[in-house]
Amino acid sequence: MDALWEQWVDAFIGTRQRHLAVDIATGEIGDSLSGLGTAAGRRALDTAGVRPEEVDLVVMATATPEQLMPATVNVICDRLGINDVPTFQLQSGCSGAVQALDVAHQLLQTGRHRTALVIGADVLARFYDCDAKLAQLPPEQLVNYVLFGDGAGAAVLTNEPGAGRCELASVRTRLTGLDRVAGATLEWFGPVDRLSDRPAATEDYKAIERYVPEMAEETLHELLDDLDWRADEVTYLLPPQLSGVMTRRIVERLDLPQAREVSCVDETGNNANALVFFQLERVLERIAPGERALGVAIESSKWIKSGFALEGV
Repeated sequence: MDALWEQWVDAFIGTRQRHLAVDIATGEIGDSLSGLGTAAGRRALDTAGVRPEEVDLVVMATATPEQLMPATVNVICDRLGINDVPTFQLQSGCSGAVQALDVAHQLLQTGRHRTALVIGADVLARFYDCDAKLAQLPPEQLVNYVLFGDGAGAAVLTNEPGAGRCELASVRTRLTGLDRVAGATLEWFGPVDRLSDRPAATEDYKAIERYVPEMAEETLHELLDDLDWRADEVTYLLPPQLSGVMTRRIVERLDLPQAREVSCVDETGNNANALVFFQLERVLERIAPGERALGVAIESSKWIKSGFALEGV
């Protein structure tokens, strides 16, 4: 990009750096979804002091599965040495990470499982046309070239008392897309339609600017009401991570001046389902007994609100 494009990115997106699994200069593939997911899963297990054979449930969220079959979650389990356990792969965008936490949380509460590995990962760079002339692209396609990054994150959940740094006090996910046009699309082309002139990815950024802050505010207050928490009792806020500029606008709207913001999108780019786990890693390093954290993630593909609450123990 020339200097003018860089100024546009600074003003419109506000993301300083990001990481891609594809070299956009050469097209060379540097890593894969399963490779990133395996690294994140292994790091989470090592940090939690949990052996692969102790895991009895795995849930993964991704919008960009490596293949339609086999499910990427099962490839990751194979590489981690996890076997003979239930595995689930959820196909979703930014809210998928919270949906995966919700599924694992509910299954752990049944008592049938004790330790869950939850993964969120996406590789979006493979949807880029590296030969595209950026100056000729319409805005709904151009924004994808500067918004998204690649990455993976993971966490270990357990119902063993006193085993972690905090308790997952609440998880919410709600589809709110009835009669709403999709705000983002990501195509999967097969042999029949691979020569279609449809773009591989689109992003209605104007709709996102309009609806996401409003949905984030609704989710925040729904979480507070569910838990009977006051706004001034929240120690950490993990806001939606669409872009640096958008996150700052949302934080202002959420108006939790006592809460410390935990954000990473300026450094990682928007890597979708990995983002919540990057935020969790940061807050888990800081949260103390009695402190509270609220996280919000909004998905624009078909408008999903999601959020979660943590309490230090």
